[in-house]
Amino acid sequence: MREFTYRKAEDVLGAVALLDSDPEARYLAGGTNLVDLMKTGVERPGRLVDIRGLPLDRVEQVPGGGVRIGATVTNSDLAAHPLIRTRYPALAQAVLAGASGQLRNMATVGGNLLQRTRCAYFTDTTGPCNKRTPGSGCPALRGENRNHAVLGASSHCVAVHPSDMAVALAALDGMVHYETAQGPGEMPLGWFYLPVRDTPHRETALPPGALITGVSLPPAAVAARSRYRKVRERASYAFAVGSVAAALDVRNGVVREVRMAYGAVASRPWRARAAERVLTGAPADAESFAAAADAELASARPLSHNGFKVTLMRNLTVAVLSELAEEATR
Repeated sequence: MREFTYRKAEDVLGAVALLDSDPEARYLAGGTNLVDLMKTGVERPGRLVDIRGLPLDRVEQVPGGGVRIGATVTNSDLAAHPLIRTRYPALAQAVLAGASGQLRNMATVGGNLLQRTRCAYFTDTTGPCNKRTPGSGCPALRGENRNHAVLGASSHCVAVHPSDMAVALAALDGMVHYETAQGPGEMPLGWFYLPVRDTPHRETALPPGALITGVSLPPAAVAARSRYRKVRERASYAFAVGSVAAALDVRNGVVREVRMAYGAVASRPWRARAAERVLTGAPADAESFAAAADAELASARPLSHNGFKVTLMRNLTVAVLSELAEEATR
């Protein structure tokens, strides 16, 4: 591990100023991903700016009925908050599906959004990886790629984004708020993660040195009937092989509104827009749900070892939407 200096931020603007003056600095909150990457040599910051003490640790209702979630709210506190559990249950379920209890007690909302892929080629600094060393190649294309992308990938990178929480936020139209030396800003989560294309090392649209200050969710009645379902290789702590976050409004057997996102199938949380278009106004039955999944997965490009993900995501989509539709009839 490279030697580094440590500085505790006293306020948001002070934290931003420290990174603005030092491009080798990194923000530190829970450290559950950053510190691991520092140990392996993937991340080599010259300074850590500790933001854990900043007043960004609240979940609160905002005018109009939405919710604002501070960047340093821990995953455990987020999942347990009554506003989240009742109005956005898919988000609470997604957070609880991620990591272990000990990690959730440390990990923060802002850090969760910025966590790096768990692709083994990325974390192995002895080999090539376009995400870690641009232009060096992507061994996963012809190597071990069982847990890699089937949607939105490129010949430069097929790694997937590891977050569960971000998948739910994508389905629920989350908005990311941040602070820079030039002032505050915000962007929809759908714009936050960049397409992989030929620049897999550029993962988000955050301006250099920007500090995430929070995430907001709009008021949405449909979000109260939402669900997150994750498939993993073992029931204990494990990253997803595939996941679905969905919210569904059914009236008289017809889908009035639907929001859906996929996880562990692309370099970013994958908003299932094609599936949403197919489902809106369609009968709320297994046939329609399967047709929606087929429309979304039509562009899938499986690799040598992960073709099963297409079938998995189709079945998972039907299962989650069927459960939500059944709840609507109770």
